[in-house]
Amino acid sequence: MKKLVLLMCLLALAASSKIQAQLPAVTLKTIDGKSVKMDTLNNAGKPIIMSFFGTFCKPCMRELDAIAEVYDEWQEETGVRLVLVSIDRAQDVQKVKPLVANHGWSYEVFLDTNEELKRALGCQMVPFVVILDGQGKVVYKHSGYTDGGEQELIEKVRELVEK
Repeated sequence: MKKLVLLMCLLALAASSKIQAQLPAVTLKTIDGKSVKMDTLNNAGKPIIMSFFGTFCKPCMRELDAIAEVYDEWQEETGVRLVLVSIDRAQDVQKVKPLVANHGWSYEVFLDTNEELKRALGCQMVPFVVILDGQGKVVYKHSGYTDGGEQELIEKVRELVEK
């Protein structure tokens, strides 16, 4: 019995340490063609919300539009930065920039055409959101979207800012 409890504690510790990981050293391109190494992504000590999406994903559009409505307020209150990661394949990547422009999103957008970052962070489906603390550690992950789900994101960000 003691061994079982010890094993469960070790598994819980391993799972929690996994979520406290830094971003991997994966290089992605922005929609403007600039290469950025993801492990260098920062926001001057403030949290970052990283949202994985696909141009084909309707729930992704709803989530990102909902965030767009309150993003300025979030930034003013917490200093949070939102970055998008498109998982569209190379043959569909030309759809990303017009989609972002049509929605009026001012977020920085990265292209994960080989899904390398997606896999490294354990993303199974989009929408998928990761929150990074001010030191760039992954502190929260969430898959899927339901209307109003963006409130959970800002609550997590507020918790980080209050620490």
